[in-house]
Amino acid sequence: MSSTESPDTAAAALPVPPAGPGGRAAAETVRTVILPGLTLSVRAPLERDGRPAGGDGAERAPALYLHGLGGSSQNWSALMPLLADRLDGEALDLPGFGHSPPPDDGSYSVSAQARAVIRYLDAAGRGPVHLLGNSMGGAAATRVAAVRPDLVRTLTLISPALPELRPQRTAVPTALLAVPGLAGLFGRLTRDWTPERRTREVLALCYGDLGRVTPEGFNAAADEYRRRLELPYFWEVMERSARGLVNAYTLGGQHNLWRQAERVLAPTLLVYGGRDRLVSFRMARRAAAAFRGSRLLTLPEAGHVAMMEYPEAVARAVRELLDSEVNDVTADAGRS
Repeated sequence: MSSTESPDTAAAALPVPPAGPGGRAAAETVRTVILPGLTLSVRAPLERDGRPAGGDGAERAPALYLHGLGGSSQNWSALMPLLADRLDGEALDLPGFGHSPPPDDGSYSVSAQARAVIRYLDAAGRGPVHLLGNSMGGAAATRVAAVRPDLVRTLTLISPALPELRPQRTAVPTALLAVPGLAGLFGRLTRDWTPERRTREVLALCYGDLGRVTPEGFNAAADEYRRRLELPYFWEVMERSARGLVNAYTLGGQHNLWRQAERVLAPTLLVYGGRDRLVSFRMARRAAAAFRGSRLLTLPEAGHVAMMEYPEAVARAVRELLDSEVNDVTADAGRS
């Protein structure tokens, strides 16, 4: 499927893979954090012997990973172990996704997702963190970094869902999920589709090269999709989250995501894929101009989820960002 073709509407059902179909994931631990009106599932990598990854006594900085619309914390399972020697990483299942149930207030706006992240960081006392976000998670991470700079040490955004005046045709079906009742109608019309078919369509939309998905990874993603479809709130969460993302694109003034990008103080890494069918590659230049002093990594063969497709390349860029941040802090200390 070329980047100019409109995808099968099946692809709109889950615009980010539900799991991490790379087949590289290390052992992980998952815990539940309960806050007033909010329950979050938190994932972290483990060594093969069950110890926390990177647990060799070296001091590691805290990090938090945020997935995209339709995804889960498993979307980071290939990248987190590659950075575990430097980062004490945790990946959230945002409210209503993965193993996190819907929030009590039923809000799935980008601002609500950002508030959930802020509440978690405040409760955990882990900030400032190295914050990484993909797609919708990138939009939420941008908002967190803008309104709570004290919580963000560096910011890494992979195909962030920032407003586009002229979105790609291939992104339109995902936006249509925001139309009231359409997600549920789609679910009823496709009730006979297998999880494998749904997963294949999603991966075709999100990956630049389907050959990078292993059979084991594909089966894991299909199993997670099967579990999700049994949740009574699945289609409602998809519809409301898509609507929240579309609404975020229309906000003006200080709440506009591009205005907030200009307010971000944290050193920022931007990652864009040349074959991304959901976030246009042409947005890389605008994003690089909006985030002051940002670094830009472009991966011509990558799609929408570079951390799953090319985790080694993304990890190298994140390490360079971390090294730069450490050097800047050291230089500032020397001048004081």
